Amino acid sequence: MSGKKAISKDLVGMTFPAVDVEWSDKDTMLYALGVGARPADGLDFIYEGRGPKVLPTYAVIPGGRGLAGLMSGVEMKLEMLLHGEQSVELLRPLPSSAKVKITARVSEVWDKGKAAVIGVESTGSDEKGPLFKTHATLFVRGAGGFGGERGPASVDSTPPERTPDAVVEDTTRPEQGAIYRLSGDRNPIHIDPDFAKLGGFEKPFVHGLCTYGFVGRAVLRELCGNDPARFKSLSGRFAAQVYFGDTIITKMWKTGDGVAIVRAETQNGNVVLSQAKAEFKP
Repeated sequence: MSGKKAISKDLVGMTFPAVDVEWSDKDTMLYALGVGARPADGLDFIYEGRGPKVLPTYAVIPGGRGLAGLMSGVEMKLEMLLHGEQSVELLRPLPSSAKVKITARVSEVWDKGKAAVIGVESTGSDEKGPLFKTHATLFVRGAGGFGGERGPASVDSTPPERTPDAVVEDTTRPEQGAIYRLSGDRNPIHIDPDFAKLGGFEKPFVHGLCTYGFVGRAVLRELCGNDPARFKSLSGRFAAQVYFGDTIITKMWKTGDGVAIVRAETQNGNVVLSQAKAEFKP
């Protein structure tokens, strides 16, 4: 017996032991490189001579320790996992070096028939109090049919029928996944062709959270003037895979004071991040 719990609605409210996480500017700079930052336009985030500043979406790295608790305590096959949705809320700008305690709980479990969806909320706190919150869902293929509810309908975040207020195009590199995985997510499906085929994919593809980081950089630049103190939150749903060498095109529509609808697609028109919204300080 593995001692792991089966996926069911009874998992809701399950908590995981608090985890102490520590990072340095080396970690935040490596993450920035992993999500596409380059010296030409991202020097503040990859050079200690400029701080460095920390990309707000770096919070998914320590926040992801909550997902690690889920995977160690619940029965699921690694090759059947897909990242469903992700959100980050910053309560203060992330420091380039920190010691943080992560607490996490299962927030929802939905039965989609052929798959299960499990949500995890995580909070990171330092000596000054809560620093950030993250929410992530895992789409577990082949794990549905346990008799749970299907879950609520999606919140409508359809972009307005007008030209976006900002558009950023950024091309992923062949080694993008090899760099990004060094920040902590070493799922071999993103680097090992044989493992990707085992999961039913033609070849390795970009981590969903790497794509999320590309979009987060675009939001930070265009809506926050590259000032992390102006960033409040970013949420979105992973809609399709990005493959290495694809261009991620992030489109932003301002819909209110400090609110924007965001959508990301690849150069061939495939939407890869949908139902996305950013909140920021104007």
